[in-house]
Amino acid sequence: MDPTDSNGDETGDPESDLAVARAVTPRPIEAVAADLGLSPDAIEPRGDGIAKLTLDAVRSATADGSDGTVVLVTGMTPTPRGEGKTVTTVGLGQALDALGERTAVAVREPSLGPVFGIKGGAAGGGYSQLLPMEAINLHFTGDIHALTAAHNLLSAALDNHVQQGNDRDVDVRRVRWPRALDVNDRALRETVVGLGGPTRGVPREDAFVITAASELMAVLGLASDLADLQTRVGRIVLAEDADGDPVTAADLEVAGAVTALLRDAFRPNLVQTVEGVPALVHGGPFANIAHGTNTLVADRVGASLTDYLVTEAGFGADLGAEKFAHIVAPEGIVPDVAVVVASVRGVKRHGLEMWPTDFDALAEAGPEAVRTGADNVRHHVEIVESMGIPAVVAINVFPDDTAAELQALESALGGDVPVVRSTVYRDGGEGGLALATAVREAAGTDDFVPLYDPTDSVRTKIETVARAVYGADGVEYVDGAAADVDRVEAWGYGDRPVCLSKTPYSVSDDASATGVPTDWTLTVREVTASAGAGFVVVKTADVMTMPGLPAEPAAEEIDVGDDGEISGLF
Repeated sequence: MDPTDSNGDETGDPESDLAVARAVTPRPIEAVAADLGLSPDAIEPRGDGIAKLTLDAVRSATADGSDGTVVLVTGMTPTPRGEGKTVTTVGLGQALDALGERTAVAVREPSLGPVFGIKGGAAGGGYSQLLPMEAINLHFTGDIHALTAAHNLLSAALDNHVQQGNDRDVDVRRVRWPRALDVNDRALRETVVGLGGPTRGVPREDAFVITAASELMAVLGLASDLADLQTRVGRIVLAEDADGDPVTAADLEVAGAVTALLRDAFRPNLVQTVEGVPALVHGGPFANIAHGTNTLVADRVGASLTDYLVTEAGFGADLGAEKFAHIVAPEGIVPDVAVVVASVRGVKRHGLEMWPTDFDALAEAGPEAVRTGADNVRHHVEIVESMGIPAVVAINVFPDDTAAELQALESALGGDVPVVRSTVYRDGGEGGLALATAVREAAGTDDFVPLYDPTDSVRTKIETVARAVYGADGVEYVDGAAADVDRVEAWGYGDRPVCLSKTPYSVSDDASATGVPTDWTLTVREVTASAGAGFVVVKTADVMTMPGLPAEPAAEEIDVGDDGEISGLF
């Protein structure tokens, strides 16, 4: 996981986002729910403009399967600030609503790590953002706090089991379950617990991950109901015993208690956009250590109650859309069309072969860099289309884009795929009407076909993604990864989809390789079973599951006045 991972956007003046949000008079949340056909009894208000759906409402909405058109918003290989997927998701939802379609949008809940780190909030921006943005970006309904507590309950139960006799013969050298915290804190990446004598526990090495990187977050994201949630929790591999066999949460008999902590977190959160369109904000798994989309249950509710569900996948199509296709779609949410978000800024980074990103230099570059870098966008379109998903390219227009640069990008991408400018940050739904029209025309014009079959071997699935999605020449296993694959298959997890973890800043596994790299081999360093989530994680580089704060964290700009008003949050 990269320390800048977030589902936020940086598309304009950050202070104006808060100003726009405060200038809007939100609709009563009961009226927003009514747009989805939900009665007041189907929601539980959680403050101004926020509600949780009841369990009965979730069961009723998902009983017959999804009916609406599913629009998947993905993107090109991004800069560290993102190219505007959330802004596009929200704005497109507003545009479809303006065209008379019953619509809902679905995005992930913000993690406090990125909010206080490099990217700031994750509720969209300008006239295409979610309300109430301050609550969404901070504690919201407490879902992530509940996940943190539930994760650490598993950690405590494991250490207590070892302390109290260790009947399962846990090998403390092979504990796989870390602790979790929803802040960026690099000092906790490696720790030691159990110091202080016999009554303080058994000493062992430990670590912390940020909550969004917890497998439990992915479990919540993919659970279909409470019973499935408890089953998935029970499957989580916490450690290995002395024989190298897995020790699970079910073995420690705490799956029920963990599920109890997550009972309310399982219920989707309902809010609205600045134009009053229903929005489901639920779950927040990161997009390279996990599948990187909002929850399955939120998507199912949204798709069953609307004509169009606009849902977002993390990072570019190589990570987000591929994982959606192979991890989420088999659960019943199949994309009918994909929007590939591109920006002049993002394309110029590839045209200049720039790493790390110098945003001042990007601003000075011109149309030639745009033309050179457009191949990256074309590659992401090809990824989507290779899975039988029709594509539309949305050029997310930034205030400082020049007419010549925009024309150069449109010309470079011209062909069979619709290419549409989007000004939803500035103009809200009106700025996405052309995009919405293109999406309606493209939806359902192809047949979804995954790139691999779940019954394929783990190595075959990895090789398929490496070659067909990333463009690699092959796969090399190092640092014991080949033995990891054998272990995962011996444990019975070989029929699960693979979830490849790599840098989001290149199609390859090298962040400095821009454009569409060729003549390279994917390096696999570790393979582990996320048995609860239901996939196999394939790490292709040193994966950072606990980010650190940057030199100038966003937290330094956030303040609270005497009147209680928050400033600096964007």
